[in-house]
Amino acid sequence: MESLNYKILCDNILAISREAGNAILKIYQNKDLGVTYKDDKTPLTLADKASNDVIEHSLKKITPDIPILSEEGKSIDYNEREKWNMFWLIDPLDGTKEFIKKNGEFTVNIALISQGTPILGVVYAPVLNTVWYGLINQGSYKISKNESANKINVIIPNDTVKVVTSRSHANNPKLNVFLKGYPNHELVKMGSSIKICLVADGSAHIYPRLGPTMEWDTAAAHAVVKYAGGNIYDLNSKNELMYNKANLLNPEFLVDCS
Repeated sequence: MESLNYKILCDNILAISREAGNAILKIYQNKDLGVTYKDDKTPLTLADKASNDVIEHSLKKITPDIPILSEEGKSIDYNEREKWNMFWLIDPLDGTKEFIKKNGEFTVNIALISQGTPILGVVYAPVLNTVWYGLINQGSYKISKNESANKINVIIPNDTVKVVTSRSHANNPKLNVFLKGYPNHELVKMGSSIKICLVADGSAHIYPRLGPTMEWDTAAAHAVVKYAGGNIYDLNSKNELMYNKANLLNPEFLVDCS
């Protein structure tokens, strides 16, 4: 694994994310999205599985020795996972609610985790035809439509603080309390992991997440914002978010431009 060329690997992941996105779009265009519900009442569609199949098949082909942890894959016991020094952490379709609403704000998320930290992350929004990606020692980039990759960096606010909030969880009482600390703010509503990417590319300044998320929801975008000069912090401990914990639930966190 030490001999991996991360730049070439990143190019491969960009291609895989687009292939997975195409699989999602084929189903997105249908009237029947094949919606079912998991035990925790969260929605699942045929597109989640189609994207997951593409990603897992491709990753096993290019990096057969690196294990995969996916939201849609089988649950892997921590006794096995704790031995992993490096692994893929993927969410084949983040923003299923946005997918069902057909507002286009959903993403394919693929991250490479090393020693609990994301070192490569790709976030692809198929409907928007936009990809954000970050790579250790290389920085973060955004490709809009079919343009060339543009390097992105977080932006420190001069006056008004642009605060990203979830389109699906906009009426969170905890958020109203949090926002009292930012009297001069502007809300930017968005779905899925795009919210984190908006901080990375300077479209927003902070994103407080005051509700439950899982590791696969944040890992890829974490790499994007981390290598764009920002980071994601546990709101309680103030430490950077870490991955491959015994409990895969994230703490409440803040995506910050500083």
